[in-house]
Amino acid sequence: MNPPPVERLEKTLARVAKEQGVAQERLRRWVSFLALCGVLERAVIEGVLDNYCLKGGVAMELRFAEGARATKDMDIGVAGERAERLRAFGNALALGFDEFTFQLKGKPLNMDNADAVRLELAVRYRTRAWQTIDIDLGPAGHGAVDLVEPAVRGLTAMGLRVPSPVRCLNLSEQVAQKLHACTGPHSKDRARDVLDILLIELLGRLDMVAVRAASIEVFSQRATHDFPPAIQIPAEWKPELEGMARELGYPATSAGEIESRFRAFVNGLARIA
Repeated sequence: MNPPPVERLEKTLARVAKEQGVAQERLRRWVSFLALCGVLERAVIEGVLDNYCLKGGVAMELRFAEGARATKDMDIGVAGERAERLRAFGNALALGFDEFTFQLKGKPLNMDNADAVRLELAVRYRTRAWQTIDIDLGPAGHGAVDLVEPAVRGLTAMGLRVPSPVRCLNLSEQVAQKLHACTGPHSKDRARDVLDILLIELLGRLDMVAVRAASIEVFSQRATHDFPPAIQIPAEWKPELEGMARELGYPATSAGEIESRFRAFVNGLARIA
């Protein structure tokens, strides 16, 4: 397959987004996310990286497409200490993927309360600017990696190669990390994790015994608060939760019912023997 010229790719992006009912900017981000997955997969195959895993909202989007909320940054886990991760990630980017190249911009920003750095990454297609995305580069974690066939639509219709499968943090550990993040002392601006957990539960894809085991381990390792956590949705989260629930078609759209369902989920975890 010959790569399309930049101008044609832009026009194709607009056409495919309209035909498939996907927001054009969201489809553009999916292209960027999967191009980066392509270079990371290449790095693993060529021995530049031992492994990687996608975490956070991008892992949700690639699993569930429009069934997940849209996200603008990419959370990636790589093995090693912070300096080792940065070096290995930079070496991986240098490989490129098909007609895409990548360049880090500015200086890494250490993230508060997390063993991660925020990176600004310029994505280019055939030497022309395509998009700039934020990367949160953190540790790989201890859970198994799931090999996921991307569910997002439109890339093949655009004439682009889709790397498949991609490596995502397994759902049990991802839910455990989200549960810890949205119930702990550093939970400011983590309302999205509540709805992420409930959406995953709604899809019926969870092994609740495995989620409980992963949660106990995550809460023990991070040692900021106890498992099971007390559930009290902050008042400032409620408008955001209700807006996201309506946008994503979640069956509960009032903050009170969302809180009740979330509390029932956590109580169910606590009751598992």
